[in-house]
Amino acid sequence: MSTHESRSRYTDRPLLRLIECYVLWAIERLSEAEANSLKEMTPKLESIYRVKGNWQQIVAAVMHMPPNMPALIEDLWIKNTEIARRNGVTLSPQQFAEMFVDQNLVT
Repeated sequence: MSTHESRSRYTDRPLLRLIECYVLWAIERLSEAEANSLKEMTPKLESIYRVKGNWQQIVAAVMHMPPNMPALIEDLWIKNTEIARRNGVTLSPQQFAEMFVDQNLVT
């Protein structure tokens, strides 16, 4: 994805990247730098969304996710990477996060 495409994906959709980060966190592919940034951002997120907790709890609350959402996401990640492998394709964690969010969480 080019920088321009990346920027346009998130324009006027500030929660979108947070949700993708949640997906990356659930499949244990969130970078340490991004995890640290989100941790530092948590007080601001609490203020914006009026939800207390860590950034993952805030995203889950805002999106009305069930408590087992991380396990559901991880299961889907495993299934989709296997399907991709069988088809000779590599599914990157970011591609999966975008696909998951687009198909399941964002209208």
